Amino acid sequence: MKSLLRISAAIDRLNDRIGSAIQWLALVIVIIGALNALARYTGRYTGVSLSSNAYLDLQWYLFSLIFLMGAAYGLNHDYHVRVDVLYSRLGRKARAWIDLIGSALFLVPFAFVMLWVSWGPVVNSWAVLETSPDPGGLPRYPIKTVILVSFFLLLLQALSEIVKNAAILTGADLAESGPMGSSLAGSDPAGSDSVGSDSAGSDSAEAGGEGRSNPPSEIG
Repeated sequence: MKSLLRISAAIDRLNDRIGSAIQWLALVIVIIGALNALARYTGRYTGVSLSSNAYLDLQWYLFSLIFLMGAAYGLNHDYHVRVDVLYSRLGRKARAWIDLIGSALFLVPFAFVMLWVSWGPVVNSWAVLETSPDPGGLPRYPIKTVILVSFFLLLLQALSEIVKNAAILTGADLAESGPMGSSLAGSDPAGSDSVGSDSAGSDSAEAGGEGRSNPPSEIG
């Protein structure tokens, strides 16, 4: 299990680095969009076409990179939307069972299916060196290749999640896997509640002690 946890930690670090890098693409998208708008309106007054379909293509290419390459990063940090009623109220091991079964029965097969379905279109796109149908547009085959890369990273992250949840169920020491395992080991909301309740109990005990130290009021 320790070897699997080390591999899991390496996968987590890889997707974390990718996620940290692509977050800056959002700023690039905003800058390109603003420059393209300025160029378009400036061209109306100068009579010179400064705008290009390449800028528009580049914007949605970059957005696709954020969406596709950030999927595994979001899975690692549990950023994806959950629609549940009971999950957050369950104990740590119960949540681990749900995550493990969901990853093994749904996420891993889904990633394999998407890799298989996407392979043909990506290969065909490279075969004809597909480009944008718009005049001055960018090539399409590089961004289509990212589809395969993204689902491969998502598959790796799904396997990493399976390992981490299996470690929780077996009681393996997650601190052995590195920073990510250590953070996972301390991410039990139920445990946090129990700590909070203990501290609250100690506070109330202190308050009670202080109350007993005061002399009783005289009646009558």
